[in-house]
Amino acid sequence: MPALTTTSDGFLLHGEPFRIISGALHYFRVHPDQWTDRLRKARLMGLNTVETYLPWNLHEPEPGTLVLDGLLDLPRFLRLAQAEGLHVLLRPGPYICAEWDGGGLPAWLVSDPDIRLRTSDPRFTDAFDRYLDQLLPPLLPHLAANGGPVIAVQVENEYGAYGDDTAYLAHVEEALRTRGVEELLFTCDQANAKHLAAGSLPGTVSGGTFGGRVDEHLAALRAHRPEGPLFCSEFWIGWFDHWGGPHHTRSAENAAADLDRLLAAGASVNIYMFHGGTNFGFTNGANHHHTYAPTVTSYDYDAALTESGDPGPKYHAFRDVIARYAPVPDEPAPAPAPKLPLTTVDLDRRAPLLPHLRTLEGAVGSADPVTMDELGAPTGYALYRTTVPAAGDGLLHFAGGVGDRAQVFVDGASVGVLERERHDETLPVRVPYAGATLEVLVENQGGVNYGPRIGAPKGLLGPVSFQGTALHGWECRPVPLEDLEALPFEPSEATSDAVPAFHRGTFEVDTPADTFLALPGWTKGQAWVNGFHLGRYWNRGPQHTLYVPGPVLRPGANDLVLLELHATTGTRAQLTDTPDLGPENHS
Repeated sequence: MPALTTTSDGFLLHGEPFRIISGALHYFRVHPDQWTDRLRKARLMGLNTVETYLPWNLHEPEPGTLVLDGLLDLPRFLRLAQAEGLHVLLRPGPYICAEWDGGGLPAWLVSDPDIRLRTSDPRFTDAFDRYLDQLLPPLLPHLAANGGPVIAVQVENEYGAYGDDTAYLAHVEEALRTRGVEELLFTCDQANAKHLAAGSLPGTVSGGTFGGRVDEHLAALRAHRPEGPLFCSEFWIGWFDHWGGPHHTRSAENAAADLDRLLAAGASVNIYMFHGGTNFGFTNGANHHHTYAPTVTSYDYDAALTESGDPGPKYHAFRDVIARYAPVPDEPAPAPAPKLPLTTVDLDRRAPLLPHLRTLEGAVGSADPVTMDELGAPTGYALYRTTVPAAGDGLLHFAGGVGDRAQVFVDGASVGVLERERHDETLPVRVPYAGATLEVLVENQGGVNYGPRIGAPKGLLGPVSFQGTALHGWECRPVPLEDLEALPFEPSEATSDAVPAFHRGTFEVDTPADTFLALPGWTKGQAWVNGFHLGRYWNRGPQHTLYVPGPVLRPGANDLVLLELHATTGTRAQLTDTPDLGPENHS
């Protein structure tokens, strides 16, 4: 029998009345050395439960593999949650959305152009079943039935917004049950009649997702299920940001008033997000409704805990609300964590990107460009190279466009940029002589995480022509970024730069602490500290600093590497004690 059961209007935990007061905390968006701190702060706010998605694409990066270490050491996260006295809601997907690269679906899976994602297509369900065969055995000891903290597991994720294949949902439910998951199962859908009807399963709890209009949405949940617990499975207290868009915020007073309405109605709740964290590396997703819009590196979400784990205004407001309905620990609210003093980093060594790539082996030859998926490069960058047989002025045409952003070079000189979000397919260029070299550096800015375009290919998406004549004979290569130590850095005294290049500098730290990397004068690229991939920066904003977790720093000398794709007007970076996520846009 599961530890968590339902009554006509609520939950029982081990037979006693229980209300879920949960907050979302994604282990894979938080440095593992900070998990204990974040979980303690969840308990001190009054939460009795934390919720997390599981990103399939990271846990199974190649078919048949399983990664459960570092940022992905979920068993350790579950042990720490239990040690803090917290219950856990697990959301294993297969699809998670989460503003995460590809919605969590592995690139090797979605690279099959004919696969019918999130349906009963056996290519999809068999792959998920094999993943569960590996994933669940190390997790089963952490289920409540076996003495662990996990009291409920989600089936799929907001499926009613995507499809209506009830047999598929039933397959996911059965896949969990037959592999030893005895705990209560729940679904999660936007709280309207259509989505709830398409995304729910008999015998499971129907959770609703919403951020406001509490009475209306709870009424929709009750109309859908006349009996059982009212459960807001995602109570949206902030929002995420896209590059070039506003920084979204929501006032603490407004969010706390809606939390009060939820709890006053007797509902259980999962606050999304309690602590958002960071899309480290190449993990951010993108939306693509009418226009492609990639998500920024920060997943601060204007959550109760800031991106760096400090209590924000919502933390204190929510703690006061929760105390009216449930016990809150009689301990002081946490103070902000110490920050590194202002530090300037001189990036005085340089390694140009394109000349370095030309020396590497491993290029794939093809008549026409191949996608990044076909190159085995699910994230990052790819370089395409050929020669142009004719000289003169003309249009360079990219049939099918680019995924997602392409910098074009003729004989090493930049001649323009194409962007998926602008639907660019042509670029006017001047080719100085017949046989000039054409290079196209393509950036995957994040896999679509919501809607029918999940799995959209990256790279050059069709043949390329100049003056109407197709260009053939391409060298296509992924850009390797795993071993930055192997880059041919040389001292540089230049005060500016205008070609894609790696830049490196060192800085001293007395006592490691959280800090924020500011890059005034830099344009667009990636940043690493001591080999830890912080993620993407872009002067387009709204985000203008990258969070550097204290645990990635060390006493003494530390290393900063930037891959700058365009130009820099200086050679310095700053580590500051204040994040800059953009001017606030209250919603």
